[in-house]
Amino acid sequence: MTVMAERPTTHGTELGDFEEMLNLLDELELRDGFKAEIIRGNIVVSPWSKGYYHRVMHLVCEQLRPHLPEGHQISSAPFLYVFPGDACAFGPDIHAAHERAFETESNRLDGEALSFVAELTSPSTRDDDLTDKAGTYGKAGVPVYLLLDMQEEQATVFSMPSAKGYEARETKPFGEKLSVPAPFDCVLDTTNFTAPRA
Repeated sequence: MTVMAERPTTHGTELGDFEEMLNLLDELELRDGFKAEIIRGNIVVSPWSKGYYHRVMHLVCEQLRPHLPEGHQISSAPFLYVFPGDACAFGPDIHAAHERAFETESNRLDGEALSFVAELTSPSTRDDDLTDKAGTYGKAGVPVYLLLDMQEEQATVFSMPSAKGYEARETKPFGEKLSVPAPFDCVLDTTNFTAPRA
C-alpha cells in the first residue's frame, strides 16, 4: 500500500483496535519525505520538515544536552512513541527519554518514557501540534513539551503535566530566551530559530 499526500491525509479506520492500527502503520510504504502518525484514532500522513528546521532541531538538542536528567538521551532521529490510552502514536521532531526506552527491538517506543518532546509546526500539522499532541503529551506525564511555532515565529514551553494536559505554559517570540523547567532547569536561546530570509 502506498500513500502519498502533500498535506496531512486522515484515513479513518473501522479497525477500532489500536494494535491493528499500529500494524497497518508498519505496512505503509510512504514516499520519501513523508511520515505517518496516529492522531485521534486516525492514520495521518504528513510531509517531513523543511531543510532549515534541521538547524533549529540541532540548536535545541545542543542547548538541552548538558541539562538532561541522568541516563537520558536527546535526539531528532525519527522514532515512533505510542500512547495506547489515547490511541495515538507520534513521531516527534525532538525527543528525550531514558536510555532504557531504546533497549528494544520494537519500533514502537513507550510514550510515557519521554522526559522532553518538541514539535516544529508546519501549516499542515500546526493544529494537531497545538491541541491533540499537547493534550496527549501532558496526560502521559511528559514533563516538558516545547512547541516551536514556525509560522508565528514563537516558542511555547508547556509544563506541569496533568490528566487534562498541561497546567502551565510560557510563550516567547523567536530571538528571546525561554525558561525550560524541571527536570532540565535551563534557559533556551531561540536566536536563529527563524526561517532564512530571501
